Amino acid sequence: MERRPSRKLFRHRLDEMVTSIRNSIITGTLEPDRYLPSEKQLAEQYGLSVQSVRKGLDLLVGEQLIVKIPKVGSKVVDPAEKGAVTVRLGYPPTLPDDADIHRLIAMFHREHPNIRVQAVPLGDVSYEHCKPYLDSGMLDAIIMNYNGYLQFAENGGLDDLDCLERRDDLYPFLSDAFTDNGRLRVQPFVFSPLVLCYNRAHFAQQNLQEPNSSWSWKRLIECASALDIPNERVGFRCYFSTPNRASILLMQRGQSFERSEDGRLKLAGTSMMEAIRYSRQIYEHIPSLPNSLMDWETQKIQMFRQGKLSIAILSYFKLNDLRDSDIDYDIAPVPHFGHALTALILIGFAVYRHSKNKEAAKKLVDFMVSAKAQLAIRQNTCSLPARVTAAEWSGPDGGGINRPSRFSLFREIIPSYRLFTDLNVGESEYRALFDELRLYWAGLEDEETFVGRVEGIPPAAPKAAAGAAR
Repeated sequence: MERRPSRKLFRHRLDEMVTSIRNSIITGTLEPDRYLPSEKQLAEQYGLSVQSVRKGLDLLVGEQLIVKIPKVGSKVVDPAEKGAVTVRLGYPPTLPDDADIHRLIAMFHREHPNIRVQAVPLGDVSYEHCKPYLDSGMLDAIIMNYNGYLQFAENGGLDDLDCLERRDDLYPFLSDAFTDNGRLRVQPFVFSPLVLCYNRAHFAQQNLQEPNSSWSWKRLIECASALDIPNERVGFRCYFSTPNRASILLMQRGQSFERSEDGRLKLAGTSMMEAIRYSRQIYEHIPSLPNSLMDWETQKIQMFRQGKLSIAILSYFKLNDLRDSDIDYDIAPVPHFGHALTALILIGFAVYRHSKNKEAAKKLVDFMVSAKAQLAIRQNTCSLPARVTAAEWSGPDGGGINRPSRFSLFREIIPSYRLFTDLNVGESEYRALFDELRLYWAGLEDEETFVGRVEGIPPAAPKAAAGAAR
């Protein structure tokens, strides 16, 4: 049984309310000295309790955007007082859960009352989507992942990103990934390896040993079969339906792609083609694949919470969806073929080089990787902060967060971290390759057609690939 099954929904509604009011104040839609709707009206508007609304308004009071006047209401404060500047920060939609970004912004406002942060949710953080925002002055900084950084690099856009100071207190392999020709373009913020997440109670019920670092894919499939109960639960749900997950099998089995003389990817007769062929066979042996009525890519966490899924490959970011549950779960390294490797996911801050508020944006970035902010991420989420001392902090957990007992596993497996570029592919190449892989692995494309299409993919723009930790 789960506690507070709708807590995540209410958290999203509260984030929506706070973000909407904050942005309306900063952009001038809500003018100084105006009053917000009553707490009861806000509760009805956003589907929240009055108590939750009060908590949200307290955040805005802490940011000095509103003041509460007893028996009157909440009044808007002028954000331009004392020469305040506004930094517009673009962020991906999952970040409030991944890093509790609104809490961090509120902390920043308390330390820098003359710098307002307007958090702008972006449905897409690709180069094509973000570039117009930057050029028009609508964004001063962006929170982007490694793929976004590579897209800027391959499109000649790195010079739009200001050079940032490399910090010795962050994991070096994170900074290395965001460095081009000795210049750090994105400041690491949070990260995660992909790990195996499993329901401990299911293993105990079937008298099975829990996963460990020795597990092969064969062992995983055998246990998944034993855990599977028809019409009740699925032992292992794993379509390798994201590029990061797909890269695990390719790196473990094929290591890296070879290239032809013209620079294009080469598959015919290579060890990578053997790896791709073997990966297709894995699909054929996974028991109880879900039917077409299930959108498992979006529903897998809910199914795991409900006890209808025993094992899944997840990131630490996704563990945030389990932090308010009562489920007894743990994590282990992903299976392997004898050489343990896993995919590394990176998220960082980039500052627009031509921003009129560049220095204020840099202060925001500096704060986000400060000891205080990074420790707040570690204490209030399941995500991994980029700062070494924060990620490896071992104090008492607060807030009733349900973390796996092997939370510190990430530290043990650092030598296994790899970026998908270690496959010797560029970002645009890998996107095109992944489209073909899904068709081939699903049995919708024969090998000859698959090889021909992959070997016809135009090579990515030249760029030295950054290696992950070894």
